[in-house]
Amino acid sequence: MKHQYSPGVLKQEIIKIYNSINQEIFGTGIKSQKIEISGDKVFIFATHKRIPALKVLDESNRSLTASVDTLLMEANKRKLKEQIESTLGLEVRLVLKDYDPKTEFSGTVILLKESLE
Repeated sequence: MKHQYSPGVLKQEIIKIYNSINQEIFGTGIKSQKIEISGDKVFIFATHKRIPALKVLDESNRSLTASVDTLLMEANKRKLKEQIESTLGLEVRLVLKDYDPKTEFSGTVILLKESLE
């Protein structure tokens, strides 16, 4: 399935989707982001704002907040895949994401079924 977006517009659309999902899940958008597209891969590096309640619990209950982080990332990845497919018409094979609560930095890799180049 071929898309009709230029690389710049596609990056903007993916970031809009990414940011809206973060607002929906966490109640806040991302502080900063960088997006790169290479063939069938989209890389997003972002700085987030940690949920204050989780930040407080991190010190005394990191095992609990680590579990919550994992569940939130799973929801985030599922929504990202669904919205990229439904909004942009791109088929997604896989979404990988990791987040470091200390630095509030995340890395996301989206593997598409077809190259964008």
